[in-house]
Amino acid sequence: MSDFNRQINFICKQSLFFQKLRKQTIVILFAISFCGSLNNAFAEGGKLLAGTSKINITPKTNEPIHDSVYARSLVLEANGRRLAFVSVDLAIFTSDRLVKICKEKYGLTQLILCSSHTHSEPQIKNKMAFQGNPYIPFYEEQIVKVVGAAVNHLFEAKIAAGQRSFPQLGFNRLIVREDGHARQSWVGDAHYKVENPDRIPFGPVDPEVGVIKVEDMQGNTRAIIMNYAMHADIVCFNYAISADYPGVASRKVEEAYGNKINCLFIQGAGGNIESLQISPRRSGPDDTVQTNYAPMERTGELLAWEVLKLAKSITPPADGLTDIKYITDSLQFTGRYNKSLKYNVHLSTLILNNQVAIAICPGELFVQFEVQWKKHMQLAEKTGFLFGYSWSGGSWPGYVADVRSAALGGYGADENDNLIEVGAGEGIITQQLKNYYTLTGLMRQEPPKQ
Repeated sequence: MSDFNRQINFICKQSLFFQKLRKQTIVILFAISFCGSLNNAFAEGGKLLAGTSKINITPKTNEPIHDSVYARSLVLEANGRRLAFVSVDLAIFTSDRLVKICKEKYGLTQLILCSSHTHSEPQIKNKMAFQGNPYIPFYEEQIVKVVGAAVNHLFEAKIAAGQRSFPQLGFNRLIVREDGHARQSWVGDAHYKVENPDRIPFGPVDPEVGVIKVEDMQGNTRAIIMNYAMHADIVCFNYAISADYPGVASRKVEEAYGNKINCLFIQGAGGNIESLQISPRRSGPDDTVQTNYAPMERTGELLAWEVLKLAKSITPPADGLTDIKYITDSLQFTGRYNKSLKYNVHLSTLILNNQVAIAICPGELFVQFEVQWKKHMQLAEKTGFLFGYSWSGGSWPGYVADVRSAALGGYGADENDNLIEVGAGEGIITQQLKNYYTLTGLMRQEPPKQ
């Protein structure tokens, strides 16, 4: 696990120095009219068109395949604007070329690539897609197809969302030790054993799963987004291809609906969250220790059960009218240790039916930010979601720790050379919050008249 994670930050190399200047694009979907004024944020809702598809993205390989990896798409359209989410069973996947192709070919306003962060994606010479392996063009080709299939089969739709809390499946892997500093769970000491075999439920974690459900006008479920914050590395170092627990959970949900829907797994802020159940780690493909896939299957089953129970309780608006508003934004940061590093972090803030607020962020945010975002939304009497590992352009920021975790230390908090500057995560959440209040129309753009 630690070797894999040390390579994650390889991709954090093309970004911009922290400045006060930032870019912001405001998009109001389902509005009767939009003249560039934020006061139109409460414009009337309208008709939603949706499309969804699924495609196998497992390349031809000599690598053992335990289970295939997939890309699943969900396209939302109204008033000529199209927003596409694509969940991919890959560790990290970004592609400016893919964004350009899909926008030009399918008229997308925005494409958001949501990586499940499986540590068992297809590899060549131990290199994953974000490290530049030769499968990237194949992934791009398949994703273009899965977006096109969704666009070409749009249907009139209704959408709604909800959340459900249940006993945690993961734990916070940065464990505070006797000297006051934290160390990752794969480092043992006189008190704590390597990889937490005692399954101590260290926190903080986010015990909630979120579901967004899309139905057609006849009330048939057509697509589900499940949002959960936990690393997908239960079978890390298995030396075989697997979508890990997100693949199991998605498959189980789809099977429960007779394989007539697509279930997109979108990670939360799971940068410091590990599964309570894991397989023994292998030292190499010839290690006599064999991967145990039972913990992966069981974790996926437990998550799917909660998703299905929640999905049944979610009812879209009876009138079928939908209101979606969102802002795209970017912030610039430097590195924590290496001040020559530059990070251009692209964000999106989305409000669904004036009830659900989604902070969409790239990188491996620590779970503290998800908990914080949800508390902010509770104060606003909204349901808060955080989509992590979700890239739409700019830099991949790698691990993003909260200030306290950055001080306590551990993997992803203070050990990596390419870490983003301390406080970047707080800045990201603050900007998401400002964007939320801008979308609601509460954030004035000029002083009120007396």
